[in-house]
Amino acid sequence: MDSALVESGERRIGWAARAMPVLTAIGARFAAERPLEGLRVAACLHVTAETAVLMGALKAGGAEIALAASNPLSTQDDVAAALADYGIAVHARAGVDRDAYYRHIHQALDIAPAVVLDDGCDLVNILHTERTELLDGVLGGCEETTTGIIRLRQMAAEEALRFPMVAVNDTRTKRMFDNRYGTGQSTVDGIMRATNTLLAGKTVVVAGFGYCGRGVAERARGLGARVVVTEIDPVKALDASLQGYDVRPMAGAAREGDVFVTVTGNRDVIRGEHLAVMKDGAILANAGHFDVEIDVRALDELAQAVHRGVRPNTDEYVLADGRRLLLLAEGRLVNLTAAEGHPAAVMDMSFSAQALAVAWLVRERPSGLEPGVYDVPEEVDVEVARLKLAAAGIEVDDLTPEQERYLHSWRAGS
Repeated sequence: MDSALVESGERRIGWAARAMPVLTAIGARFAAERPLEGLRVAACLHVTAETAVLMGALKAGGAEIALAASNPLSTQDDVAAALADYGIAVHARAGVDRDAYYRHIHQALDIAPAVVLDDGCDLVNILHTERTELLDGVLGGCEETTTGIIRLRQMAAEEALRFPMVAVNDTRTKRMFDNRYGTGQSTVDGIMRATNTLLAGKTVVVAGFGYCGRGVAERARGLGARVVVTEIDPVKALDASLQGYDVRPMAGAAREGDVFVTVTGNRDVIRGEHLAVMKDGAILANAGHFDVEIDVRALDELAQAVHRGVRPNTDEYVLADGRRLLLLAEGRLVNLTAAEGHPAAVMDMSFSAQALAVAWLVRERPSGLEPGVYDVPEEVDVEVARLKLAAAGIEVDDLTPEQERYLHSWRAGS
């Protein structure tokens, strides 16, 4: 093992941990209580410094961990080296191809996990399709992404899901802080690092106005961009309109946009007919989990020439009429490929909820949790928020006894 990589990874992890006081405190509690003693955990997550702090907390609680990457372009090799040196089985390397990506997931599953942590549902999918011999040993797991939750709920609806999964993505702290503030800042960060473009005065098209899309739209507008939103959900479209955004179909927005960001969790959001009418120099970025939101195959077919790496994480596609379209991060997660993902202070809350959800699963599963998708218990979400406020030195009010009685009485009138 390259000692220089280990040292670099340790420094990077230490820097992230400074901004993750809640998870650090949970790790200290786990070390004292050992609630995960002997628990085998298989994880498919972004191998970043923030993830390393989560892995450290789980290991402190007694877990044995095997970690694969949920996106090869986001893997930080020095962090992987530091985790391996710490005694975690890491199956990840930056930039591997699709075959190696899935091989690494299989290697993580070789641990025969009792608990799984997933980021996009690929690990759970493989368990249910190719590694079914391991299913009976799984107590449950956690899923961290909107895309993964969509897949899990469909599995549950078809009665295909064989164990309980906790929807960490759907907590109030995760949606508000991770999806909105984390995705918003890190996506814009990735676009600017990859292109060095000035967003002020540009037209930025945001496809999808969920929590992630809101965050991207807010940050782009804050930097002076004119923001156009595309949506399929009438309620979200109305919300965007009432917040002052221009809402229109992608067919119309495609002709006007300077920068396009897909944040939907669906595929083929930007298709060949949209690419065919875009401006010269239009920038295409994806902040949804999988690399299917921008139809890269259609882009390849339209292009007469492709110039790879015109800037780091930027490929230039030259169309027949000379127009150039710039694809960032190969259509993968731009915020984790061209930037460093969510700031550590944001991941502090998401991963704290994940760590506490694992401990909850271990406590509750023996009492009979059925297969299905479960919300994180409200007390876990509230505990994470309270710990974060305490770490920031922020105090909130407590209800008086009279207020408690009022809220729990239906007899009190005006």
